[in-house]
Amino acid sequence: MAIGFYEFLVGEEDDNLSLRHFLRRRCGLSARSMTVIKYSGGSITCGTRELRTHDILRRGELISVRLPRETCEIEPVKGDLDILYEDERLLIINKPSAMPVHPTKRHQLDTLANIVSFYQKSRGESYTFRALNRLDKDTSGFVVMVKDRITYALIQPTVDKRYIAVCEGYTARNGVIDAPIALAPDSKIKRCVSPDGAEAVTHYEALAQGNGHSMLRLRLETGRTHQIRCHMSHIGHPLAGDDLYGGSLRFLDRQALHCHDVELIHPDTREKLSLTTEIPAVFHAIISP
Repeated sequence: MAIGFYEFLVGEEDDNLSLRHFLRRRCGLSARSMTVIKYSGGSITCGTRELRTHDILRRGELISVRLPRETCEIEPVKGDLDILYEDERLLIINKPSAMPVHPTKRHQLDTLANIVSFYQKSRGESYTFRALNRLDKDTSGFVVMVKDRITYALIQPTVDKRYIAVCEGYTARNGVIDAPIALAPDSKIKRCVSPDGAEAVTHYEALAQGNGHSMLRLRLETGRTHQIRCHMSHIGHPLAGDDLYGGSLRFLDRQALHCHDVELIHPDTREKLSLTTEIPAVFHAIISP
């Protein structure tokens, strides 16, 4: 399949559905998105016939969707990418620490998005930078990028990530932190646990302990900003190197947090794709006696 091209077979359960309802069910496209596709250089067809949103579909028909060509407006900057997986739909990167994902006022040309922009142009490709997960600048590990809006809608509900962290002190063997998170009243960046905050649930498991620290594997039920950092500090175990949340800089000058493994359902094959990265060596060094 080419970037931005999809084919959907109308099944028995879809017989007699309108195109609008069929595409909403199959790939989350709204009626407005279908209109944008048709009038911005894309197409939605059955054979040689252009389809309208109210057209009724029949079982066995093959619906072709060609999305408009996109451009990446982010300034391209040459740099190194640790690519763990790539095809026409996905680009999955192992991001180093000290690299922002998106450009900001303070970081215009040194982000992952800048390097991806250069990379795609060098390959003759053009797509909007869409990251399914956003890591803090100093958090390392998986960043999952998709190359078009349909892939985003299909994959986003299926992504399951796990993190590795090193925190101060010895935690329980495993636990669940269920505590709402809000913006701290005296900061534009820091979060805090607050009864007025948004629901946030973190599961953790201790993998190893030593030297006054615990190495944890964590899974998030919710995706709040700074969720792991805030929750671990809340229970008295801030991450090593995370001075924003009370962690010591003795062993590390950034939070010891790494997006370690990811699973998702591929939009074409509908099979599970599982990827794992190595735990940073410095994490092991922290817990070594």
